[in-house]
Amino acid sequence: MLRILSASCFEGRLQGLRGRLSDGLCNVVGKRSPWLGVLGSLAKTNDGSPVHWGRTFFCSESGGDGSGPENPVEVCVAEEVDSAASDGTPGEAEAKALSAIVPTNPRPEDHLSVIALPLLHRPLFPGFYMPVYVKDTKLLQALEENRKRSIPYAGAFLLKVEPGSDVSESERNINDLKGKELLERLHDVGTLAQITSIQGEQVVLIGHRRLRITDIVEEDPLTVKIDHLKELPYDKDDDVLKATSFEVISTLRDILKSSSLWRDHVQTYTQHIGDFNYPRLADFGAAISGANKFLCQEVLEELDVYKRLKLTLELVKKEMEISKLQESIAKAIEEKISKEQRRFLLNEQLKAIKKELGVETDDKTALSEKFRQRLELNKERCPPHVLQVIEEELAKLQLLEASSSEFNVTRNYLDWLTALPWGNYSDENFDVHRAQKILDEDHYGLSDVKERILEFIAVGKLRGTSQGKIICLSGPPGVGKTSIGRSIARALTRKFYRFSVGGLADVAEIKGHRRTYIGAMPGKIVQCLKSVGTANPLVLIDEIDKLGKGHAGDPASALLELLDPEQNANFLDHYLDVPIDLSKVLFVCTANVIEMIPNPLLDRMEVITLAGYIIDEKVHIARDYLEKATREACGILPEQVKVTDAALLSLIENYCREAGVRNLQKHIEKIYRKIALKLVRQSVSSGLSSDSTVQDGNDKDSLQFIQGFNEVTGHEQTEMEVLPSTSDTQASEAELLEIKVNAGNSNAPGVEEVSQIVIVDEGDLPDFVGKPVFHAERIYDQTPVGVVMGLAWTAMGGSTLYIETTLVEQGEGKGSLHLTGHLGDVMKESAQIAHTVARAILLDREPDNQFFANTRLHLHVPAGATPKDGPSAGCTMITSMLSLALKRPVKKDLAMTGEVTLTGRILPIGGVKEKTIAARRSGVKTIILPSANRRDFDELVANVKENLVVLFMDNYSQILEVALDDDGDEAQE
Repeated sequence: MLRILSASCFEGRLQGLRGRLSDGLCNVVGKRSPWLGVLGSLAKTNDGSPVHWGRTFFCSESGGDGSGPENPVEVCVAEEVDSAASDGTPGEAEAKALSAIVPTNPRPEDHLSVIALPLLHRPLFPGFYMPVYVKDTKLLQALEENRKRSIPYAGAFLLKVEPGSDVSESERNINDLKGKELLERLHDVGTLAQITSIQGEQVVLIGHRRLRITDIVEEDPLTVKIDHLKELPYDKDDDVLKATSFEVISTLRDILKSSSLWRDHVQTYTQHIGDFNYPRLADFGAAISGANKFLCQEVLEELDVYKRLKLTLELVKKEMEISKLQESIAKAIEEKISKEQRRFLLNEQLKAIKKELGVETDDKTALSEKFRQRLELNKERCPPHVLQVIEEELAKLQLLEASSSEFNVTRNYLDWLTALPWGNYSDENFDVHRAQKILDEDHYGLSDVKERILEFIAVGKLRGTSQGKIICLSGPPGVGKTSIGRSIARALTRKFYRFSVGGLADVAEIKGHRRTYIGAMPGKIVQCLKSVGTANPLVLIDEIDKLGKGHAGDPASALLELLDPEQNANFLDHYLDVPIDLSKVLFVCTANVIEMIPNPLLDRMEVITLAGYIIDEKVHIARDYLEKATREACGILPEQVKVTDAALLSLIENYCREAGVRNLQKHIEKIYRKIALKLVRQSVSSGLSSDSTVQDGNDKDSLQFIQGFNEVTGHEQTEMEVLPSTSDTQASEAELLEIKVNAGNSNAPGVEEVSQIVIVDEGDLPDFVGKPVFHAERIYDQTPVGVVMGLAWTAMGGSTLYIETTLVEQGEGKGSLHLTGHLGDVMKESAQIAHTVARAILLDREPDNQFFANTRLHLHVPAGATPKDGPSAGCTMITSMLSLALKRPVKKDLAMTGEVTLTGRILPIGGVKEKTIAARRSGVKTIILPSANRRDFDELVANVKENLVVLFMDNYSQILEVALDDDGDEAQE
């Protein structure tokens, strides 16, 4: 509304308006209006010059419900115009005043279209401030222009969250939405908000009233048509409404007591909105609660005052529960902190009192005293260079602050230095007979290892002192490599320490870390010396053939210094950084395959091979060691179980054929566990039968007592029959008496003893350990033409191996050899050499025989799924090919092994003991071995060589006539 008023006209209106306002407006408002002070100014200045008036719009703050004064009061404010300063003449000034156009600001409810602002986190309630960050530059410019044009209003609408998306995604995508897409994501009901300030991207809003979107006006920036909403009519005197509001007020009062921040909310709210009424109370409670934004939006959209109050009551009640939980958490934390502070203060006071009384010194002095006491015990035996380092570190410790990191490093370093057994050696026992007895008690067999330990003891007795040695025990798993190390330590009365290096890939595990690293520690050998407390322990390094190699270095190279007798007298650990004498330490290493050990490291060790146990040795071990330990572990008495020799032999041959006894121990434990279960079940069933017998006896006694009572009292039999019986098939009195007699007689039939002897025979093994794992290795009783039995070494000890050769086709120039059986490269080369040697031998014997030149052969090694490799099958392959060419089978019960060269020389092989054991197991009577292996065979125990005919050959020409049977045609038929 724009109007032009002259000065004289405006002065006349002003006089009338002053009268009306002074008489009537104060009566309507009920108190003196704040605007009357402005109206008290005179229409003229002090010098009587005319006054020109501008027009200004004042509006009271509008409530959220639209109540309160909404009609603006037009007040003319005098503005003195200095005519001399403007134009110099009063007439010209009056002419300019007549032509002035003054705009009038519209009221909030006059806005029928507003710019829509999306709200991400919470809806805006009337009477509350909210800062909003607007990153859309075009929208921000439009808000600034509206504010400059005195239209500082916008619509604030809560943003909907799409299903499956979170708030962060909505916040990132809100700037990409425009027009109708943005309108679809907004709630219909929002708040008319006044823009109080704009600072950069921050727009501060204050809510005025509710509104609803009706249509879109402009898409960029989004401008919408709105309808102003008012609460539905309600009865202020309704009791339910009053009670609900009182409950909301009561809950809010309790909440306001616990938080001063909420009291500030109340003061700010009342300054902008005015006094509370029912709608404003509901808005205030929902706005200050920490409820979910969608619950707050429900309160904003609700126009029914009673329903709005109920929704708000639910929110403030939840807020009250959260406030109580917060108070309890805060109280618990404060109590804990106060206790810790009190404890700390008391400890500090106690330290100060003890220090004043001289009872206790400070930490640094106490630590130094502890280290010096440790040092005094070994000061005479401690090397001088170590003493010097310790004294320097002790002096350094006194100069450091206890809170510094260097103090902790020095303290740990001194702790390790003073804890090591410098020059402290345990007394050794050089009694050979005692050592022999201990070794025999713990292990059966292993004569090589025992003999070497006895030699070590004998040398130490003659010299008066012992030296450290490096022994490597090599053999398959389960032969007792680790346990023999513990027995050696017991025989020598040395402390025992074991650590495994299998998979070790860090040099620091051997030689320690540098002290500058966080969490640095010495190597394993230094930890060993601290743990055992002596400088001459027996250290067992397990799985030395399985050392790793990684980015942290090569541990095998680090072990060179440790396991070198010439260098370990001055072993240097990275952490200690002082030489350590390890020359008295006896190192025992274990390995499964010595070929995996690096050659420089293997060269420093004395290798003792543990080939494994034969059947007789396994029987002795099972009887004397494994059964005894298993019975004690299961709680079974020796007289309760008997395992026959046939069952034990079958268990070893058909279930536990490997070189070691670890699997045998598992099977024996399995048998005894099942026996224990059987014994327990028998005892439980016997106990139940005994209880039933006693109960039957009690029933008989009760029956006799009732009958006697009836006879004394004169009751008839019919009265006794009324008593309830236990069952329709209750035993008669005679039967009950018979049961009682049998129960009292231990020899009565049908009564078993609780403890019985469980006998395990060969036929019972499937019930205890399942079906046999191994079957007979011997495929042929009499090998046909082209088939020869060989001997092979395996990780499980040894086994027999058949070589089969057959004719595929014959023809001029078709001589060739085809190989199958999962053979390795070395074994394939041996087959080619065997083919060449066999062809040469056949031409030498029968020059006209062109069998190999015109025959395509197929050589196969059975068990095709098992990988096979090695050169020791050369003799066997040649014999198989010549047997097919000459059509003569190999003699019965004969096996052979040996590597052959192109000239027919037989080279030595390994695993003589394992191969001999495998031959005996398969019933072989004659073995052909290389002449170079005669010494290995002679070292075998007598029971292994028993009933075997061994032929030693150094050239294959000696084998052919011995191996092939003369009556080939009859054997083939």
